[in-house]
Amino acid sequence: MNSQTDLRPAVVVIGASGGIGRAIARVAARDGGPVVLTARSIEGLNAAAAEVRDAGGEPFTFALDVLAHDTPAHVSEFLATHGLYCDVLVNSAGYGLRGAAIALPIDDQLGIVDLNIRALTELTLYFLPQMVARKRGGVINLSSVASFTPGPYMALYYASKGFVRSFSQAIHQEVSPSGVTVTCLAPGPVSTEFYATAGATHASMFTLLPKLDAQYVAEHAWRGFRSGRRLIIPGVSARLAVFAARLLPATILLPLIARLQRSGNDPCPCGSGKKYKKCCRAGHK
Repeated sequence: MNSQTDLRPAVVVIGASGGIGRAIARVAARDGGPVVLTARSIEGLNAAAAEVRDAGGEPFTFALDVLAHDTPAHVSEFLATHGLYCDVLVNSAGYGLRGAAIALPIDDQLGIVDLNIRALTELTLYFLPQMVARKRGGVINLSSVASFTPGPYMALYYASKGFVRSFSQAIHQEVSPSGVTVTCLAPGPVSTEFYATAGATHASMFTLLPKLDAQYVAEHAWRGFRSGRRLIIPGVSARLAVFAARLLPATILLPLIARLQRSGNDPCPCGSGKKYKKCCRAGHK
């Protein structure tokens, strides 16, 4: 086993097989150091590793389900085995589901809590004390502009991202005197596979708003993190959405979000037990 003084600093990307995590890995690779890529998809990890190598980094892949028991310890063991330590942790794994909370499977909704909140928190709290002891490094936690408001018809996703933003900003304040940075990344819609996975491809909320490129978001995230920023909201449209969420009263904002995210196949909110498209939307109160 290598001693602590022999270990090299690495960027560890959780959820690196696609989307924003994979894009951040590409950007981080330009620094030329080790980039550890973790995800469940071996195919996605291999593709991400090739991109990291092409960008000038040294890729290491670790196929891992972050919801497994003792995930932080397994990541730490993998790092030590390869002569590395976690200098920068990127928590980008997560998912959402579009639909009425009363209709979506409970286990699937609780999975959002487990991945978006519990796993992110566990990994952050495991590696952060080591960073503070070294007085270097930090964490990038992926949140969303969804964190600035409740989200009818994506209730658990919006709530989970609200937790990530609150937790990250609080921890940033606690550890920043040590030279360690905790950055919350809160983008608006991004062109990734997220919407298909969430069943939100045709939701008006995401068809009306412009989608950012994942590489654009990653560039802003990495640059902001390196400059010690607490919160990063890439793109003008995202910042306008946050402004509107803070300005509009809940009596206007929440019905608007519900309308933009609701599907005609969702249960009608009047409690009739019928689908919305066959009940209140058709004028039957």
